[in-house]
Amino acid sequence: MTGKEKAPKGKKLLLFKVLAILFPFILLVILEFVLRLCNYGHNTDLFVKYPKDDRFMQMNYYASDKFFSDTTNATKGNSELFTVNKASNTFRIFVLGESTTIGYPYFHSGSFHRWLQFRLMQMYPDRNFEIINLSLTAVNSYTVLDFGRQLAKYQPDAIMIYTGHNEYYGALGVGSTSYVGSNHFLVETLLKLRDLKLVQLLNNSIKKVAGVFSGKKIDDRETLMKRMAAKQELPYGSKEYQAGINQFDRNMNELCSLFNDEKIPVFLSTVVSNEKDLPPFISNGTGPNSAAHFYKTAQEAYTKADYVTAKQDFDKAKELDQLRFRAPEQINTIIKKLTTEYPFVHFVDTKALFEQYSPHGIIGSETILEHVHPNLYGYAIMSEAFYQAFQQQHLITDSAQKTITFDELRKEMPITRMDSLSGQYQVMMLKTGWPFNQPIPKTFRLSANLEDTLAGKVGLNHIEWRVAMGQIYEHDKRVDNKEGAVRVFEAMSLEYPQNEQFCGFAANLNAILERYDMAAFYYKKLNTIAPSDQLTQIELQMYLHADEPEKALNMVKDLQQNVQAQAESLITQIISDKQTLKKDPTNQQASARMAANLKLLGVNPIPEGNK
Repeated sequence: MTGKEKAPKGKKLLLFKVLAILFPFILLVILEFVLRLCNYGHNTDLFVKYPKDDRFMQMNYYASDKFFSDTTNATKGNSELFTVNKASNTFRIFVLGESTTIGYPYFHSGSFHRWLQFRLMQMYPDRNFEIINLSLTAVNSYTVLDFGRQLAKYQPDAIMIYTGHNEYYGALGVGSTSYVGSNHFLVETLLKLRDLKLVQLLNNSIKKVAGVFSGKKIDDRETLMKRMAAKQELPYGSKEYQAGINQFDRNMNELCSLFNDEKIPVFLSTVVSNEKDLPPFISNGTGPNSAAHFYKTAQEAYTKADYVTAKQDFDKAKELDQLRFRAPEQINTIIKKLTTEYPFVHFVDTKALFEQYSPHGIIGSETILEHVHPNLYGYAIMSEAFYQAFQQQHLITDSAQKTITFDELRKEMPITRMDSLSGQYQVMMLKTGWPFNQPIPKTFRLSANLEDTLAGKVGLNHIEWRVAMGQIYEHDKRVDNKEGAVRVFEAMSLEYPQNEQFCGFAANLNAILERYDMAAFYYKKLNTIAPSDQLTQIELQMYLHADEPEKALNMVKDLQQNVQAQAESLITQIISDKQTLKKDPTNQQASARMAANLKLLGVNPIPEGNK
């Protein structure tokens, strides 16, 4: 510096120092802006516009990435659509949870929310039910909380939550490979940072460099359970054990408080696990207070028909199991507590209902496939638990047009043999790996028939479910199996409720099979997707075929004005003649007039056996 140059002083010096400090941050902001401008990385918002039709939203494929330190493990959810502009007759329910909640290993028609949707939409056909399942495998209450925070602006009529089993080994859990600490503020800050494109660039760069030096690739034969479990032994009452309990309590309290403040009804469920037919994964020895000891004494008591002792000891064995893939009972205690503290949070006692449907009240393989995932019967029970809670809270104020009992639901639910078997195959493959390590039974053989073959392919992800269902339909069509074909399209209509073709096939096939109530339901649904006067007329005719002229009369207002008066007069006379024939079945005048009026409405006379 020459003698004429002067060092900055006072305010100039302060400004120079501030700029020097801010300069790196300014560069980072500029870099973040450039990355966003270049569309680098992924948007991690919960919802995005459906690319094929911007009238709809769907769950973002990348919404889960920020919860996993290694995004290779990031699990993906459903892509169920819901309308951007919610219609007045729409009842919108969001579902939050983990692998059981999404319906593993069946997904599709097997998941509990599809059982519930199938039931509700037939009971209340004038309502459009949007039940959007946002659950993911390998996540816990951190993900549930984050997703829940984003829901209020999407006008939910209710929220269903089933979570708790993954609190230790789900993403960010104390025993997981993505664990970053138990400090809530630290975790929340990390999640916000992972939304930044700059952080995504840094993570991707580190992963590539690490991959070059390690030379390791993920072994696809390893289960996600094994890849996510870092700390396998978490003793009952230990620091880590309590950290998981505290984490669940804090996150669920915040979530319930948020929904309660928004006055959004929440249905929070207890969680269920296999107690009777699953030995502890890791026992704390074999002594008198070990998991292995209590499991053995429970089995002995069960054999002796001492079911009270058996239930107590099975529960103790589960609680002491140090590999915590089954939620400790304290999780259910927190769930019950939350439903007493927040007026808009309602209790769903799924565990109690499972016990009711289990031999001697002890949950086992009758309803659970392995450790926590229900079989199809179990998922039906799970849907029943939420349905009963809905009814108790009078969530849906409309009058039901049809009552469907639990037994009727199990009979009518459109689940194919392929759905059932593909789930069993997936669990069988899961059990070959850690921590089950059970080899495939030597007696296992794939049948040569189409559904069994397709089940194996779907279970191994060698073919998409939708493609497999299409092949089943083509086969049923060739052999003229209309009952099988209609089940396929009813399932497809559940999976893709906005699809006009699937709904139309379900309507037509039900009409051919003379299942006129179901045909009317699907024609009504089709008329909502693609409105037409012809569909209105056909729906009215289906009700008349089903010998339900009262429902047909309620539809007269939807007909074209030039035929409303005549249709109303004819249907009113049909109702009157029906009442006359009920009192006097031999009244030929009423019978003839009724047949003639039905014919004028485009309906053949109702067979005597259907009256």
